[in-house]
Amino acid sequence: MTWEAGADLVVVGSGVAGLTAALDAAAAGLATVVVTKDGIAEGSTRWAQGGVAVVLGDIAGDSLDAHVADTLAAGGGLNDAAAVEAIVRCGPDAVRRLRERGARFDARDSRPDRTREGGHSAFRVVHAGGDATGAEIERALVAAARGSELRGLTVLDGHVASDVLRDAGGRVAGLAVLDDHGRPGVLRAPAVLLATGGYGALYASTTNPPTATGDGVALALRAGATASDLEFVQFHPTVLHTGAGAAGRRPLVTEAVRGEGAILRDRTGTAFMAGIHPRADLAPRDVVAAAITRRMAETGSGCVFLDATSLAGFARRFPTVHASCAAIGIDPATDPIPVTPAAHYACGGVVTDTDGRTGVPGLYAAGEVARTGLHGANRLASNSLLEGLVVGERAARAVLGDRVIRGVGEPLAPAPALPVADRAVVQRAMSTFAGIGRDATGLATASDAVEAATTIAVPTARAGVEDAALTLLAQAVVAAAGTRRESRGCHVRTDFPDRDDTHQRASLPIRLDASGRPVVAGDALVGAA
Repeated sequence: MTWEAGADLVVVGSGVAGLTAALDAAAAGLATVVVTKDGIAEGSTRWAQGGVAVVLGDIAGDSLDAHVADTLAAGGGLNDAAAVEAIVRCGPDAVRRLRERGARFDARDSRPDRTREGGHSAFRVVHAGGDATGAEIERALVAAARGSELRGLTVLDGHVASDVLRDAGGRVAGLAVLDDHGRPGVLRAPAVLLATGGYGALYASTTNPPTATGDGVALALRAGATASDLEFVQFHPTVLHTGAGAAGRRPLVTEAVRGEGAILRDRTGTAFMAGIHPRADLAPRDVVAAAITRRMAETGSGCVFLDATSLAGFARRFPTVHASCAAIGIDPATDPIPVTPAAHYACGGVVTDTDGRTGVPGLYAAGEVARTGLHGANRLASNSLLEGLVVGERAARAVLGDRVIRGVGEPLAPAPALPVADRAVVQRAMSTFAGIGRDATGLATASDAVEAATTIAVPTARAGVEDAALTLLAQAVVAAAGTRRESRGCHVRTDFPDRDDTHQRASLPIRLDASGRPVVAGDALVGAA
């Protein structure tokens, strides 16, 4: 039997964007429920190492204009300039409010310490715990949420969102969920905010936790929303190489290690980034990840090496990275760190404005699941936590501003059966043919492999919901990557190696067709096929 409950706002996900929005909404008097698949602190936010990119006005030579310019330069011409301006300029106040909620950043001389990461023209990344910024932000927000549970905020953990429910007029009417035993429930609500993170689990090797299965994008597409920029999957250049065939969540080696002087070298000891980009090892992530992939192919090596032996106090400055290295017998003080790229961040997602609104009334999205236009074709390092903080706050205000006093409409029954492919088949196909370096033949092969493994089934448990989401995301990413016949940002087509600003400087809207299959909507690109 299905249980039912009611709320003013349901937030799906408990990372920085979701908890920020939930706390603000509850404080404003909205009955708010946070739905999360695992425990409240188990999302992607806690794995973020580097920090928050923000201009606080106390670093000589840096400015909000410079941060905007760096973001646009990294984004490959597909940023929404107005969104970049809005989010970057709201950053200082958002960080101040986070600190008021108890987040403690590393300090030097009584002000926040800074580091620099790839693509940044200045030291502007504030950090916590050396290289545990996400963990500190999550700690502070979780503590605030637990302190608010008696004041309008409820946390429903151990539940996976299976469908966004809508009424006959197309408005959001609530959320369908399944608990860890497959028991169904319905949360009636006029507003649902998706803050589920990305879809790193689409690939066999990723920096993301197992929860990052693309649930939010799939929920939004099935509810009638539009997604965009899904082909721009950012691979982090430096993930700890723990041996051939390593899969699942891989230990990250934060970009701040290079920001503070570490150098990438190939198996012969050659520092290979100097001739590739003016910023060398601190080039934008898409440039570095592609350069590492090429160098590995050229040298026949399974990894390259990050030489941090010149950095004093490595264990103190980067305790998380140091512990990961020690676990495989590497001492960064004396040994080069073996690294490879791995799937890291989805630059695209559900199309929203900078207030989190989608095209579906009552449906909002914030954080990695959303495509605000901040990132374009390649995210600037440490802009993700910034976006989660800012858009989480703005989304809560949007829900309050859009709210109409009315009863929730009667929800229509969702489609019970969905296309579902075996997760291992999807990950193998996407990793082999839709990772760094794609071509038409490989993308077609990936599509065929997923299609051949797909059956129609009714998800009755979390694994089935996640597999259905990954299947839909694989189809959507391949459709977008096949349509974009150029190389731009973190989308690299080996059969179309050049950027084409004449015909393809546009984002690709993805919607579901009448059969429920993701397709590129309309004549999105002139000359695309």
